Amino acid sequence: MTDTQVDFAVFGSSPLAGLVAGLLASRHKRRVVMVGDAQARYRLPRTLDISVAPVTRPETWALLTAALPDISKLITRIGGRQALRRVDPIFFADGLAAREALGHFSHMARAHGMILETVPPAKIGADRAALRINDAVTIHRPGFGPALETWLGELGVRRFGPEAATMAPGGATAIKADDEVLVARRAILVDDSSILHALPGWQWPAQLLRRPHATVLTASSRHLAGPIMVQLDSGTILVQHEEGGMAAMGPGNLGSFSGQLATLLAEAGQLQQVGQVGYEILSPSDGAPLLGPVTADGPLILTGLGPIGAFMAPILARWLAGEASSDETEWCEARRADKRGLGSSVAEFNFRIEEQAA
Repeated sequence: MTDTQVDFAVFGSSPLAGLVAGLLASRHKRRVVMVGDAQARYRLPRTLDISVAPVTRPETWALLTAALPDISKLITRIGGRQALRRVDPIFFADGLAAREALGHFSHMARAHGMILETVPPAKIGADRAALRINDAVTIHRPGFGPALETWLGELGVRRFGPEAATMAPGGATAIKADDEVLVARRAILVDDSSILHALPGWQWPAQLLRRPHATVLTASSRHLAGPIMVQLDSGTILVQHEEGGMAAMGPGNLGSFSGQLATLLAEAGQLQQVGQVGYEILSPSDGAPLLGPVTADGPLILTGLGPIGAFMAPILARWLAGEASSDETEWCEARRADKRGLGSSVAEFNFRIEEQAA
């Protein structure tokens, strides 16, 4: 049995994981393998990829705005014109803290060239503040996922199931493939499920919290005020389906989230659910991403990036390869998992999920 050395084993199946792996291989000439099952095309969604989020730090906005043209071209080159869709999402708030965050978020968005519109109460509900952001983009995962796998294959990035990989405490990973053993110098854990499965408890960052979450698919003919809606109070995301119905993702176990969803939508009766799934998500306690090594010699993690994560992939790949700009390096280093709290605060707006997860 022969050993083959590679630089990174990227754990995950999301667009963020695939884009980081592909960029490390194509632009930075690193030897990369992926670990994790390819994204199930018909699995209920657990998140989405969109180019805007309730980010409150100007340095994050600046990097995201600068990265968007490059990553948008790459996504459409990989998956075609339909891989990236323009969308006008609505962000809305009910409580005082969420309304204040919405106001700060709107100032940041306008300052970085976004066009915002106030949504009238007649469309969103009384006693609720809401803003529509024009010309955001979202990745169409059902079409992009297979194209991403094809692109990775063309780059020579091989994918292996989780059962084939054994990760050492220092982050090195051995992958058995027939008569060959691939040894990756460092593991990069990207998707929540990969971190939950592969990161040892004794290496777990204290600020990385595990939270119950749920997705509910409904068959309601009701049309939402926008194709994507995000409630800042809880982090609940509503996605309208073109064929009718919607997918709702939010905090809590299935029972509690279903009740919260009915209240949020002011449904008089029980929602007509045609699919549901409960799972865990990871949430940094201060709302800011956790990046890089969890210990001095442990695996690397990329988590807490939220729906904008895939659009930050070029920045993250450059940082992992040691080729980031000074601004990019400063941003990533300030969010390192093993140094959080040692420098200035990087806290972002954080959904009040503690009250929703019971």
